Amino acid sequence: MRENGGSIRAGTDDEPGVNGNTGRRARRADPPESGRHRPRRADRSVPEPAGTRTAGRSVLEGAFELLTAMERTRGAGLTQLSSESGLPKATAHRLLEQLIGLGAVERSADGYRIGSRMFQLGNRWQPHPGLRATAAEPARRLAAVTGAAVGIAVLRHDQTLVLDWASGETGAYTALRNRSAWPWYTAAGKVLAASPEYRFPPSSVPASWPREGRAIRESGVAVDRGILTPGVCSVAASLYDASGTPVAALFAATAPAHRPERLADVVRRTSTAISARLGRGRLRPAG
Repeated sequence: MRENGGSIRAGTDDEPGVNGNTGRRARRADPPESGRHRPRRADRSVPEPAGTRTAGRSVLEGAFELLTAMERTRGAGLTQLSSESGLPKATAHRLLEQLIGLGAVERSADGYRIGSRMFQLGNRWQPHPGLRATAAEPARRLAAVTGAAVGIAVLRHDQTLVLDWASGETGAYTALRNRSAWPWYTAAGKVLAASPEYRFPPSSVPASWPREGRAIRESGVAVDRGILTPGVCSVAASLYDASGTPVAALFAATAPAHRPERLADVVRRTSTAISARLGRGRLRPAG
């Protein structure tokens, strides 16, 4: 470094500095702290690394778009998944390879499908701690007593999702066991949607719903006919946590000849017993 044609050199204790700075040491910059670096502010003008976002979406969003597309198509090739997800083919291929490495996606004869890792993770999900273990035995007893197929269901994203089944003797379970999702307006979905406290109401409801919802709240049960599958009816009652919030529904599915209304009382009593074990401890008042 030069200044005014002369060089600047710091003096030591025994040697004066240049340019007459006798007895004074030139100021030195403090050394950086060992092992630590001062954080730098991000430069917003620098583009994000390739692959950080995909067409305005994050990598995580893109991965879930692909998984959703696989669910919708029940497995497909790269071109179709790219189209369904709205991702460029190269981006879709890169994300699929990463998902395969994680076990979330598997290759199949016709392309890609959801992997076993997603199945394992999904089977461990429940909307309330201990719900599945608490409801299992009462649901089995209800199925044994009534002969109906008994299930535990939740309402999410306009769909009734069945978490667990207890098979009965009416044949309804055979017709239903290969599915786990139905429209929200099953008996289980309706009894949950009717609750004022429910946190996941359906996004669209028919004009008649306020009247039907009021009737469900008054009776404590909901009934459907032919929604789960043609020839099968079901009746459902809500399961509550300790705060009185509905967390799931108990439902019994049977053939129309068994008159689902006759199951209403036993389904309601079983749901009350399960709710008590979940911490509710008292019967929910009607209305």
